[in-house]
Amino acid sequence: MKLYIKQKVFSWADRFAVRDETGAERYYVEGEIFSWGKKLHVYDAQGREAAFIQEKVWSFRPRFFVYVDGRQAAEIVKKFTFFCPRYYAEGPGWEIEGRFLSHEYEVFKNGSSIITIRKEWMTWGDSYEVSIADCEDEVLALSVVLAIDCAMDSDGGVTVTAGGS
Repeated sequence: MKLYIKQKVFSWADRFAVRDETGAERYYVEGEIFSWGKKLHVYDAQGREAAFIQEKVWSFRPRFFVYVDGRQAAEIVKKFTFFCPRYYAEGPGWEIEGRFLSHEYEVFKNGSSIITIRKEWMTWGDSYEVSIADCEDEVLALSVVLAIDCAMDSDGGVTVTAGGS
C-alpha cells in the first residue's frame, strides 16, 4: 500500500491530507497552534482520531511519543551521532535507516523492510510517498514518519512542516 503526504507551504497551522494510490483522502493531519512542543492529530476519513503525536518538551535530543487508539504505541528517539541523523522507534522495535536529510529512508522490523519513505522533488511544498508492506501497520507507520519529520524540524529546521488543506 502507498500513501502520499502533500504538505503546503505558507499556512498558519499544520493541516494536510494523506491520500492513497487512487487519490482518495485516507487521513488528514492537524497540528495544534498554541502548545508546548509539537502536537499532531491524525484523523481518518470519517473524522475519528486515529493517532496522536506529541513532542517531549524538555529533552536533550528530539523525542516524540506516538499514541494509537489512546495508548502509546511508539517513542521516536533521535540517536546521538556526529554526522548523520539516526532514529529509532522504541515500542515496535523498528530500526530506521537511510538518508534523512534527503528524506529517503526505510524502516526495518527483524531485518525486513516494512516501510519506505521517499520525498518527491520539484513540487510546491513537501510531498512524500510512503510505501507500507503490511496494511495493519498503516496508522502506526504514517505516525512514525510524521514524528521523524517533526523531530528533524525541531532539531534545526531541516524540513518545512507547515501544512494546509
